[in-house]
Amino acid sequence: MTQSTIDTATFEELKATAGADFVRELVDTFLTDAPEMLKGVRQAYKDGDAERFRRVAHTLKSNSNTFGASTLAILARELELGGLDSLHGDADARLDALDAEYARVARTLAELARA
Repeated sequence: MTQSTIDTATFEELKATAGADFVRELVDTFLTDAPEMLKGVRQAYKDGDAERFRRVAHTLKSNSNTFGASTLAILARELELGGLDSLHGDADARLDALDAEYARVARTLAELARA
């Protein structure tokens, strides 16, 4: 686990505030929903649906911040704010980077939630 994957202070504060059992439920929900969000961002890009692209990127950003997944949140924020126009020429690389960071986050969150 690296510091850039999950900010452990943020995650521990969430556990202290919401309770470990509830955080496990939140993590499980995120691990179920986030892959659909990633697919949704790609599909919105392919469809040229700027509003859906922005909305899904925003939701992914917000959910990532909840757990302290700062790098994932930053990547999603860049997509949200830049919109479809920000992907000129490197859409696959940027969306692949988002997927790769999510994979790192998912592994770390699953580990932290069970600790």
